[in-house]
Amino acid sequence: MNKIKTLIALLLVSIPITCAQIKGVVKNSLSGEPIPYVNIWVDGETIGTTSEENGSFSLDIKEEKVLVFSALGYESKKSSSNNEIILLKPKVFELNEVVVSSAKKNKIIKVNGFKKEKISVYYGTGSQPTIIAKKIEPSEQINKHPFLKEINFLSRCQIKKAKIILRFYEVDPEGKPGIDLLDTNIVLEIKKGKKNNRVNLEKYKIRIPEDGLFIAFEWMIIEENKYTYTYTLEEEKNKISYKDGISYQPVIGTIPTENQSSWHYAKGKWYKRGKFSNVDKLTSYQNKFGELAIELTLTN
Repeated sequence: MNKIKTLIALLLVSIPITCAQIKGVVKNSLSGEPIPYVNIWVDGETIGTTSEENGSFSLDIKEEKVLVFSALGYESKKSSSNNEIILLKPKVFELNEVVVSSAKKNKIIKVNGFKKEKISVYYGTGSQPTIIAKKIEPSEQINKHPFLKEINFLSRCQIKKAKIILRFYEVDPEGKPGIDLLDTNIVLEIKKGKKNNRVNLEKYKIRIPEDGLFIAFEWMIIEENKYTYTYTLEEEKNKISYKDGISYQPVIGTIPTENQSSWHYAKGKWYKRGKFSNVDKLTSYQNKFGELAIELTLTN
């Protein structure tokens, strides 16, 4: 955080360390089992959190609010913050028709490659659950090799290990992320330091639709992802104060581009990400879009 030219976590917000005011647990309405990694928001606000592996959650709220609960595989729900037990109903997924065809020669290609040493701007989050999605535009090359075999992305992590959710969305009629392509969470464990992360996706049999798809990362506000740091704040001339802040790891690398293809999810809606400005000496990113650096390995 002390060298802007080597790392900018665009969503990082320095926040004071406070004590939670309300607690609860999210459970499956049918089985009664706890649901981990549920995205929880205060309705219409930027305050949020994520349920832990045991379904428990806490929020710093001093008065009654309406909370929005959202998790892959479950119907979204709104509930009063006074309710300690939240029951989510599982979604019913319709299975697509299976088409059997003769095997083709297995051809593999790579697209959207990036150079690790060229990346200096990262996306991350401060105190709220966040989803960043990058659209994979259709092309003749992708249409001929539509099956997603592997992805590679760059991360930086300040703690020993952190978890982040990988998601895939269809493109809706308005061009933003639509419904999930998978009915299960893919939880990735990211190790400390600057790392290339290769994720094998063959078992999910993801076929890129003709109009493209979105690959997304969902940050989780859970205890094991918490990173506490000290930052300086200059209040007056020659007077510097020090404060403690919290962020939630990891952060994901981006590449500068003239084309906008990334969206972020906040307050229950998807928003287009804008261009960079005032990024100090990072001239390669100035007045450009920062797109998630994701290399795809595709097969036919």
